[in-house]
Formats: sequence, C-alpha cells, structure tokens
Amino acid sequence: MQEDKIRQALVELLYRNSYGVVISNIVISLAAVYVLRSGISTPWLAGWLGTLYALTALRVLASRRFFSRPRDIRTIMRWAWLAAAFSWVSGLLWGMFGWVGFLPEAPLLLSFTVVVLTGLVCGTVPSLSAFPPALIGSILATVLPVAARVITSGSAISAGFLFLLVSLVVINFYYCRITYRMLRETISLRLENERLVEHLQEERDRAQTADRAKTRFLAAASHDLRQPIHALSLLVSTIAVLAKRGNVPAEQARGLAGRAKSIIGNLSGLLNALLDISKLDAGIVTVARETVCLRELFRDFREEFATEAKERGLTWRVVDSHLLVESDPMMLKRVLTNLVTNAFRYTRQGGVVLGCRKRAGCVEIQVWDSGPGIPDDQQAAIFEEFVQLQNPARDRTQGLGLGLAIVRRTAGLLKHPLRLVSRPGRGSMFSITVPEVRAAKAPVPPRETRTEALTGGIIVVEDETDILEAMEQLLTIEGHSVYAGRSAAEAQAVHAAAALRGAASVDLIISDYRLAHGATGLEAIRMLSAYLGRSVPSIIVTGDTSPSRLKEVSAGGSRILHKPISEAELSQAIQAAWADGGAVTAGE
Repeated sequence: MQEDKIRQALVELLYRNSYGVVISNIVISLAAVYVLRSGISTPWLAGWLGTLYALTALRVLASRRFFSRPRDIRTIMRWAWLAAAFSWVSGLLWGMFGWVGFLPEAPLLLSFTVVVLTGLVCGTVPSLSAFPPALIGSILATVLPVAARVITSGSAISAGFLFLLVSLVVINFYYCRITYRMLRETISLRLENERLVEHLQEERDRAQTADRAKTRFLAAASHDLRQPIHALSLLVSTIAVLAKRGNVPAEQARGLAGRAKSIIGNLSGLLNALLDISKLDAGIVTVARETVCLRELFRDFREEFATEAKERGLTWRVVDSHLLVESDPMMLKRVLTNLVTNAFRYTRQGGVVLGCRKRAGCVEIQVWDSGPGIPDDQQAAIFEEFVQLQNPARDRTQGLGLGLAIVRRTAGLLKHPLRLVSRPGRGSMFSITVPEVRAAKAPVPPRETRTEALTGGIIVVEDETDILEAMEQLLTIEGHSVYAGRSAAEAQAVHAAAALRGAASVDLIISDYRLAHGATGLEAIRMLSAYLGRSVPSIIVTGDTSPSRLKEVSAGGSRILHKPISEAELSQAIQAAWADGGAVTAGE
C-alpha cells in the first residue's frame, strides 16, 4: 500500500514537471531555429519545429487529461509510460537537431548546438527523475544521433566530443539515481507525516468522543443515583415525623419498610451495574471458555421467564437445540438474560422467541420480539449507557438503561459478534454468534469446596471508626480473632500486644482502600505482610469502581469487595480467600 502511494505520487510529480518541459521546448526551439537558419535549410527547420510543437500540444492535452481524471494504481503506470514515450520522442527530435547542427566548419553554430544539447540533457534530471525510464530514454535518444554524426563526420574534434558526450551521459545518470532516491524519501516522509496527522486527528476525535460520552455517562449516573437517595431521604424524614407522633402502626411500618427495601434494591442494582461496566472496561474479567449445551441453557430460560410471560400476557417460545457451543457459560447466560429481559420489557403484545441458527461453523443465538422496533438511526445508540428510547421519563421500573451496554462490552470480551435487525412497528431481533463445538469436550471436574465455615485470625484496617467497630463486632460474633486498627501501624500494634499474651495467628488481612493521610489499602497490606514475614490472603474493601482502580487492586493480588457489603458477601469472600489458599485476582 505504501509503495503504491509512493509510485502514484512520483507519476503525479512527473506530469507536474511536464509543463516546465513544454515551456522550455517552445522557447529554446525558437531560439535554435533563429540561430541556425543560416546553416540549415529552412524547410527542414520548419518541418522539425512543426513536429516539435505538435508533440508539445499532445503533451499538454495528456497532462490536462491526467489531472482531470480519477487515478488508481491500476492505471497510474500507463500514464507513466505515456509520459516516458513523449520524452523519448522529444529527445529524438532534439537528437536530430544535433545531427544537422553538428557543423565543424562553423564553430559558432557548433558551439551553440553543443550548449543547447548540454542544457537539455542536464535539464532532464529535475524534470524526469521521478520516472527513471523516461529520463534514460530521453537522454539516449538525444545523444545517440549526435554521437553517430560525430563518428561519421571524421572531424579532428570527434574524439574529444565523444568523450564529452559519454561524460555527460554518465554524470546525468548518476544524478538521476540520487534525485530519484531523494524524491522517494521525501514522498515517503510526507506520506508518513500525513498518516501521523490523520492518526492524531483520529485520536483527538476519539478522545473528544470519549470525553463527551463520559460527561453524558456521569450526568445520567448522577441523576439515577440521586433519585433513589432522594426518595430514601424523604422516606427517612417521614419515618422520623411519624416517630415523633408516637408509635407507628404495624401496617404502616411494613409499608414504609417495603418501600425502603425497594428503593435500596434499585440503588444496589444501579451500583452493581456500574461496577460490572467498570470491571469490563478495566479488563479484569477473566473468560473461562468451555463447552455449553444449548438444550440445557434454553431449558433454564424457558422456566425462568415462563412466569413473566404469563404475567404480561405474552407468548414465550423457546426453540430447542441439540447444538454445542464454546463460550463462558456465565457470561453467555448473562448476555442472553439481558437480551430476553429487554425483549419482555418493551413488548406490549405478541411475544418473545429464543432460538438459534447454524452459520458456517458458528451458531447465531437469536432473541425475537414483537415490540415497537428501533429506527435505523438509533440502533447504535441503544448500546450506550443510560439510553432507553421507550423510557424517556426514566421510570426505574423499566430498567436502568445499562443492560445493552453490558451486553456490548461482554460480547466484545468474548469476541462473539452482536447483531441487531429491527423495523419500527414490527419488532426486533438481537443475536450473538458463538463458535460451534462439533464434539463435546471433557467436562472440567468441579473444584472441591468447603461446606463448613472456617474461622481464623483477621487483621482489619479501616480509618472510619464507625465502620471499623461494626466490622470488628461482626467478625468477632462469627468466631474470628480480630486485630483492628485505623492504620496499618495501629493494627500491627494491636496484634503485637495480643501476641505477647499468647498465640495470635493471622490468616487474612482486610483493609479499606482509601486510608488516612493518603495511604492506601495495598500499602497497608504490604506493610503488614512484611511485619508478619509472609504473604497473607487479603481483601480490599472499596467504593471506587473506576477501571484504573480495579486494575490496580487486581494487579496487587487482593480480592475486591465493593461497598456497601452485606454480612453474607463478607463471609463468602473470607471463605473464598481461604479456600484459594492465597490471594486471587477475581473481583467480587
């Protein structure tokens, strides 16, 4: 590709220089005819000049046609050889002029002829070096007739003149080689600069697009986070007002508690969805590919969505398949769950169908619905965060607007192509294409897990006193020996004091990520591991979901828990860390 562009640029340069050649031919030929009119017959000069001007006119027409027509690599070389042919004919005409103008008996006319031919030969270097065959042919066509005339004339100056001609040819061929290389290098650098400029413009546009997308994402996320918090704040205020009036009736308390639970559930769902997107963007999600049986997968979907289809009054059909595919079963199921949920959410009448089709070594898993459809100009936008075409009021019961964004990222991670076919008023078809497995792979034996909850020594580092006391109390109730402090140094001192009183083993370190005075949980874990003299399983607790933070914690070898965490999540993370026998990199 680069070579083709260089070749095309050289030929374009050849035709640009042709206008200078045309002008020089017109001016020099008139002067030559005027000077040699006394030594050469007028009819010959007139015929020679007419032929040269006719050739010049053809060259002008060819150049105009070259620049007025589109060109590609298939035709550019034809133009190059056409320009070379014009140069050869022009050189031959000047060679004929040198033949008749070689007049030893008229020294002044001979000198003029030699000067003209020397100037023309030297002038071909800057004008024709872009295409060496044109230059070489032009010089030879100019010099050979003159050389033949010198040899046949038997003049006393023949030997000297032939030496001059050979030297002139050699020198100009040498400079042609140098000039051609310089032209190639110059054009190559220009093309490289253009490529770099284009790349910089693309990067700039990509950065601007990402910045605008981030701004929209943060604005939408801020809105969707504020809504449940605002509702929860009003609900707490209502409870406080009712409490001031006396005992709250049980029925009313249950209603308020139910509303609070629903609000917290929506908030938790949004936070989890944002965390999922951050994990996918950070690239810390590990793909575990294995053979997936579509019959079993589809059976789960048939049972899972049967109730929802009945409640919505929609038909729900799952087309069985015996095919086997290769994918991460959990990720694939999550993608399909989002697609099916999305189909049910926006379908008011008709139904939803889940099935698959074979596609040249792959299987396209399809979700059809009879919903409102999606216009062509909005089909790309629906995979962006917080975009819900059929939910302009941002009704939380209609979802968060993150499902398809997660689908797009997950499919990209799995390298499974996504496809959308939709017609407004006719419904939509979302699909994901997965590699087919011809023969079932041997199943991976499940890793043995401990059924009983283990207890042990845990160092806890948390700079918020309320959280520190609550976690210490919770872990102590569960039977763990806890050594807690607001910093790594304080937790180390607590453990050292306990060690003086007796055995104080440490089996796990739990630390908040952001600690006082700019310290981080990773630094605290490294300091405590150095104090213990060995590597200890660790858990980082954080509310930061940025991709860069997830990468940093994951690279540190700690498990990750995201606030807010429940007792069950904390207990499960502790048991998992001990079951692994060391730190792992999977986020929780």
